[in-house]
Amino acid sequence: MKIAIIDYGAGNIQSIKFAVQRLGFEAVLSSNAEEIQNADKVIFPGVGEAGSAMRMLRSTGLDKLIPDLKQPVLGICLGMQLMCKSSEEGNTTGLGIFDAEVMKFNTDLKVPQIGWNTITELQGKLFENVYAEEYVYLVHSFYVPECSDEIARTNYGVDYSTAINRDNFYGVQFHPEKSSKTGEQILKNFLNL
Repeated sequence: MKIAIIDYGAGNIQSIKFAVQRLGFEAVLSSNAEEIQNADKVIFPGVGEAGSAMRMLRSTGLDKLIPDLKQPVLGICLGMQLMCKSSEEGNTTGLGIFDAEVMKFNTDLKVPQIGWNTITELQGKLFENVYAEEYVYLVHSFYVPECSDEIARTNYGVDYSTAINRDNFYGVQFHPEKSSKTGEQILKNFLNL
């Protein structure tokens, strides 16, 4: 199986590559359009700020490539947020794969949300052998409000979509590569789609 991790200068791509290796697969880090298009599975990670990440995607043409991919694509953290229509972070226009607007937490709780939280309302193949109320690891100040593409939910002062799915596109706000056995199972489920 060919697995491509999109390398556009935003993110902890090495830890995702190591997580894939622990599952017995090899992944290539790539910004090459042909290599990404020819992969069986694509992982779209992201750590950082939405505006600068979108500028990097535009400068390489990946902003046009990603929405046209036909194989399973998994957006992680900022990667998931960039797949949405827009983000309040830097007033950024996203890739428009999901019809959702990313919002900044407006809560008395500490922002960013950093640490472990539970996932509930799990739906679909991404969560096979994963159970409601299991813990995942999150680091974020912005979130996707509950939407029709939601396949998992988390509460942090407000209920929000912690995982979304439309057609071949999946997004998770949490970091499966840092979420222990639960994250490993979710990553394995994605690779088995």
